[in-house]
Amino acid sequence: MIKECIHKDLCGGCIYQGIEYEEQIKIKEDFVLSLIAENNLTIKEYLGIEKAPFIYNYRNKMEYTFGDLVKDGPMTLGLHQKKRFMSVLDTDNCLIVDPDYNEIVKAIKNHALEKGYNKYNKKTHEGLLRHLVVRKGVRTEELLVNIVTTSTEPFDEDGFLDALKAIESDLNNRIVGVLHTINDSLADTIIPEKVNLLYGRDYYKENLLELEFHVGAFSFFQTNVEAIERLYSEAIGMLSEIEDKTIYDLYCGTGTISQILAKKAKKVIGIEIVEEAVESARNSAKLNNIENVTFISADVLKTVHTVSDKPDIIVVDPPRSGIHPKAIREILDIGVKEILYISCNPKTMTKDLKVMEEAGYTIEKIKAYDNFPFTRHVECVVLITRVKE
Repeated sequence: MIKECIHKDLCGGCIYQGIEYEEQIKIKEDFVLSLIAENNLTIKEYLGIEKAPFIYNYRNKMEYTFGDLVKDGPMTLGLHQKKRFMSVLDTDNCLIVDPDYNEIVKAIKNHALEKGYNKYNKKTHEGLLRHLVVRKGVRTEELLVNIVTTSTEPFDEDGFLDALKAIESDLNNRIVGVLHTINDSLADTIIPEKVNLLYGRDYYKENLLELEFHVGAFSFFQTNVEAIERLYSEAIGMLSEIEDKTIYDLYCGTGTISQILAKKAKKVIGIEIVEEAVESARNSAKLNNIENVTFISADVLKTVHTVSDKPDIIVVDPPRSGIHPKAIREILDIGVKEILYISCNPKTMTKDLKVMEEAGYTIEKIKAYDNFPFTRHVECVVLITRVKE
């Protein structure tokens, strides 16, 4: 029996709140299977869908918005209302985050009201408060709190810090860092134009498959640690063998799976276009004393054929938009015997798999994973092998 979410009727964060978990799993699995059929893919072995280890309190990052539910109404702090992007709903009883997040949201909203702060208006671009971001190290029980404001009005950093300290003894986790990010950009995204460290450090620690990671306030990291650890383990287990092999990890992000692969492989080369992610990956590799991994900050399309060390295996973990059509051709032209495709978007994945299949590759195995219960998201892992020279 699922818990009743008090925000389910209005909140745009979860679309399957109120639906029993078994039904959610069936919806997601049917979605993946329909895309496979739609693209007329031939799958040698379909391994089903894996349920989430936990369906509640699993998100280790949440980005909240300051706003209002109705125009010019009282300040709210939470997620956008369903189908009404300009409206923000108070979500201080969210079930998919650690309960500490809800306590922090309540405390910061009350503090903002007491101080008489103005919420930022996305249309007029006036006002002070924009976002609140809370991140957690699941294994380390560390919290990182970041408030995002404009520079147009005064903001009492000491008062904000005091508001957090006042509830610290009520939290189950420990606040290890508090930041104030100043963002005057017109875009409705967090751009760290200036960052003030108010307390502690600007990162939290996390452990994943016996590796340690320092996750910065703006670094990408997997949102569900328990689920992604299992996914990575099973994905690598699909490969025939990786010992003494050179592996390309394309779209490697912050290099998490690169380092996991490097524990057994001869050499791993990660390629990622986002420089900040690559810098984080390099720092993590140093932290874990992993010397047989190299990270390159570049476009996969322009770089994958220029690397001197040729791969035996290729791992791809592309963004939701999938692999660029020209990049797929570049990847396939290398001619490796095995490709491991990790996908966060089955729609673009199945289109990419069709191209690979037509190029002479066969789809050996595919498995779906529900890493984000109550949301529409589903991840997949696919093993592809070359059958034509």
